[in-house]
Amino acid sequence: MKMTFFAMLQWPEILGILIVVLILFGAKKLPELARGLGQGIKEFKRATRDVQDDLQRAIDDVEHEPPPSPSHSSHSSSPTEGPAPVETTRTSSEGDADIEAKRSAFHEGRD
Repeated sequence: MKMTFFAMLQWPEILGILIVVLILFGAKKLPELARGLGQGIKEFKRATRDVQDDLQRAIDDVEHEPPPSPSHSSHSSSPTEGPAPVETTRTSSEGDADIEAKRSAFHEGRD
């Protein structure tokens, strides 16, 4: 049986389902069932609206929050201390020698 069959209920099928429900539960129980169904739908709509409102408030809070300033960083010891200066006066042969020394020290430590 295809799933599209269930999605394409016409008025006669809906009326037949309602008659079967009326026979099974009786006329006295139908208003209680409808009331319970209505309260469930109302509660569901309220819950989804609350979630949407919470998400919107969170988005608004993030949009209106100022960006953190660099002077408030927690990992620096003093606010005036900047990054370490970079040596730019090395020649390529000195840089290559430093790299080779570090590489050999690394490999010796692994053995």
